Amino acid sequence: MGAAEWGLLVVLSILWGGSFFFVEVALEALPPFTVVAARLGLAALALNAAFWIIGRGYPRDPAPWFAFFVMGLVNNVVPFCLIVWGQSRIEGGLASVLNATTPLFTVVIAHLLTRDERMTPGRVAGVALGIAGVVVVVGPDALQGAGANVAAQLAVLGAAISYALAGVFGLRFARLGVAPLEAATGQVTAGALMLIPFALFVDRAWGLPVPGADVWAALLGLGLLSTALGYLIYFRILARAGATNLLLVTFLVPVSAIALGTAILGERLAVHQLAGAAVIVVGLAAIDGRAAAVIRGWLPAGKDRD
Repeated sequence: MGAAEWGLLVVLSILWGGSFFFVEVALEALPPFTVVAARLGLAALALNAAFWIIGRGYPRDPAPWFAFFVMGLVNNVVPFCLIVWGQSRIEGGLASVLNATTPLFTVVIAHLLTRDERMTPGRVAGVALGIAGVVVVVGPDALQGAGANVAAQLAVLGAAISYALAGVFGLRFARLGVAPLEAATGQVTAGALMLIPFALFVDRAWGLPVPGADVWAALLGLGLLSTALGYLIYFRILARAGATNLLLVTFLVPVSAIALGTAILGERLAVHQLAGAAVIVVGLAAIDGRAAAVIRGWLPAGKDRD
């Protein structure tokens, strides 16, 4: 990845890092499926409005529509529901650690299903370092509940696997000639069409008290920032850098969440958070591969194979 792709990855990590906070606020007043349905519905409205304003139209070929609904299912409906349900039963820190396993699953799935994203020792080592860095950033306290609520933890791991599958499946949008705006709008719209009726049937949110302003603000942040804007950036990175590089964002999400807390809420940085961030950077460098290539170039001929 070049500087532009790394910059977009950092921005995406900030948008998605805020989603854990938004979800916690929204869950105080709304059931899980309603939170996810509102997230997708608001994002679909915003993206379709942008689509209409710039005069773009949906493709008429059925192949992109099939891809939209598959991506809406495996990249929105399934993982969002699993994470929100899991986060209603386990702490956000543990959820973020489990979610950080996404690149590990992506490396394996991409190796099995693609030709140009092969598994290498550097990538595997980098993923392991990244996960270790996330554990250090979040802190050992986040793992204290790892023995309880196994179903909730498996749900978040299931979401990580679903994200990994979606990252590999989403590579076909570039081959189909579908631009990032079209892919983001089609995917989120398909996800909303699938989930909103289900959420209305299960949660019956019309019988709940009207949420307060803080919950509405959290839903708007989830829908417009973490989802609508987030997926525009997601599909741009996916088209340029591939699934494995894209889903490195899950390593950066806890770092961004902590940085937001420090900058906005005045929280203090702990030593373990800085140390964990450094481990994540080393892991990202290992996956990127250019640092290792530079080091090999410094070595005398044959020394890098000893």
